[in-house]
Amino acid sequence: MMNKYDTPGRFLLALLGAGLLGHAQAASIADWEGCSSIPADVDRLVCYDRVSGRAQPEAAPVPPADSQSASPPAPPPAVAQAEPADPGLLSALSRHWELDDEAKQGAFLFRPHRPNYFLPIKYSNSPNNTPFQGTLIQPDLGLDKLETELQLSFKIKGMEGVFGHDNADLWFGYTITSFWQAYNDTISSPFRETNYEPEMILTYRTDFEIAGFRSRFINLGMLHQSNGRSEGLSRSWNRVYAQFGFERDNLALLIRPWHRIPEGADDDDNPDIEDYLGHGDLQVVYRKGRNAYSLLLRNNFKSTDNHGAVKLNWSFPLYGRLKGYVQYFNGYGESLIDYNHSQQSFGVGVSLTEGM
Repeated sequence: MMNKYDTPGRFLLALLGAGLLGHAQAASIADWEGCSSIPADVDRLVCYDRVSGRAQPEAAPVPPADSQSASPPAPPPAVAQAEPADPGLLSALSRHWELDDEAKQGAFLFRPHRPNYFLPIKYSNSPNNTPFQGTLIQPDLGLDKLETELQLSFKIKGMEGVFGHDNADLWFGYTITSFWQAYNDTISSPFRETNYEPEMILTYRTDFEIAGFRSRFINLGMLHQSNGRSEGLSRSWNRVYAQFGFERDNLALLIRPWHRIPEGADDDDNPDIEDYLGHGDLQVVYRKGRNAYSLLLRNNFKSTDNHGAVKLNWSFPLYGRLKGYVQYFNGYGESLIDYNHSQQSFGVGVSLTEGM
């Protein structure tokens, strides 16, 4: 049976519960509004999670200060790679004989050997008429003092690493030099002389210092030189030689002693050629910029009947690869037909390639 006081008590309890619920709802709305007023995004999200009753995620453990401040291990230092030498900085001897790895161009490729030039104007103070009397020219005529000269010279490397040795190369060279009486109409402007010089050269690279010069190579060669004529105009000889190449800055020094291969008396067209052309030559080459100066000396080193020769060449830039070329000669043996004739000559022309 219901107590008369139950109804008012339940009514009070209901009022009390409603008040408490309204207070909770009011507090919850205030909390939401408070969260929305937080400017920082992270803090505002944390507030929303707290009001909504979501579990707060555990903060990630903060690493020790030492581990935060420690920098990652530095990468190992890069190993410096040696850059290949610029072929343009190689010496003239190195480029000519391919003495350094950067200068090598392989076998069976044409390269310049001696200078390649053309002298359209060349003057001689004493042309050698004697050999041509009764053959090329008439007794009352003679050679002109003015003529032209042309030289073409090349070499080919036949083998690299001869005998399995990296420092030895085998070369084959060929040079042709022509003297042309181009302005001598009275005798039909002939080529008065042409010299042919095939040779075989074994180049051995060296590297040592002597008297302030660096030794770069030793050439061992065999050379044939002739003018291709017959009867009284024939001139020829065969030689073996050793050539030593040195350099110092822009200066090159080439020393070449030779030995004539003996011929039979019946086959020797010029038995006294060594008395005039000697037993070797010395060549000095100096380069400054694109200018090249060379000096060639020859002498028989005899106190009596001393004979020799000096040749001076100068090449200078004109246009592109074309260079001007000036040549002076004084002495014996400017050509084979002139081996025993002394004269002075001066020529001006152009050069396509330099040589040694």
